[in-house]
Amino acid sequence: MKIKRLGLKNYRNCEDVEMDFPTRKTLIIGKNAQGKTNILESIYFLSDLKSPRTSTISDLIQFNKAQFEINAEVNKNNTDIELNYIYTSDKKRELKINKVKTTPRNFKNTVTTVLFSTKDMLLLRGTPEDRRNWLDRAISQIYPAYDERLSKYDKIRIQKNNLLKQEVIDEALYDIYNDQLVITGANIIYLRKKYLKEIEKIAAQKHKIISEAEVFSLNYTCPADEVEDISKYLKQKLVEHRREEFARRQSCVGPHRDDIEFKINDADATKFASQGQQRTVVLSLKLSELEIIKDKTGYYPILLLDDVLAELDDMRQNYLLKSIDENTQTIITSVDTLLFEQEFLKDVTIYNIEQGIIKG
Repeated sequence: MKIKRLGLKNYRNCEDVEMDFPTRKTLIIGKNAQGKTNILESIYFLSDLKSPRTSTISDLIQFNKAQFEINAEVNKNNTDIELNYIYTSDKKRELKINKVKTTPRNFKNTVTTVLFSTKDMLLLRGTPEDRRNWLDRAISQIYPAYDERLSKYDKIRIQKNNLLKQEVIDEALYDIYNDQLVITGANIIYLRKKYLKEIEKIAAQKHKIISEAEVFSLNYTCPADEVEDISKYLKQKLVEHRREEFARRQSCVGPHRDDIEFKINDADATKFASQGQQRTVVLSLKLSELEIIKDKTGYYPILLLDDVLAELDDMRQNYLLKSIDENTQTIITSVDTLLFEQEFLKDVTIYNIEQGIIKG
């Protein structure tokens, strides 16, 4: 997987940007608020049709402009693919693959990325929703149908919540919604737990190398593992929380409320880990994502590193840069090149950006 060319029009502060990526490593250098993160965000957007920085897509349109465009050429499995995305201020969008209109699912399944940003450093200390979002996005990269299961589950959950807000609740319909949520929710939880087991195995090895001794583990809040057992668990929880759901008028049980536990030497890392330990956990997870995607798809995703090197000490910086497979296209933003050894800077394309304008 490789991006060969990127074009942006009226994307945030990038009014008219054209970039080529002739080498496997690209550095985008610039001071804060000049637009370097916007470049990485736009590449990530191609793979997810969402921004990691805002839930409102219209925020991406440059001020006083009618629309933004992202145009790219990528190479996947030795085949060049042209991607075109347009989003207008009146919330209309157009997606094309090789100049032919396509579906959002087909479009975002063309590009695979792993983003490692300063925001990820907050994964452990963030909210359960932050951790669920990380997990769901990681799973979607290797199981494209997973997004559909999430959408189906959310649709049913919203219908159930609307029912619970009514003055008189139809309990028969409430039970029907619960039955549907159990079926869909059990499949979601099963895939979440399956993925966590896979990434834990890899991340624990990497974590031990960086920390030299610590044992890292992951745990999902649902104790059951198989779909049938998960279904039974959800049914029981729904019975137990029935009164609570009626009182709070919202769905209180299911994968939309679950959490992931990160542990170091069996201690809860979200509560007791130092900043250095948190960084080691996140670094291990991100590098593990790369390997899982390669194992499942046959190719490495595009790795996007957004100002993270400044957040890592020398040991973790070196481990990160030396752990990246030479076949992985890596695009890095930084305020300067001082953090990089001369050996790393060989065969690197370097761009400078100032006020949304790229300078080679």
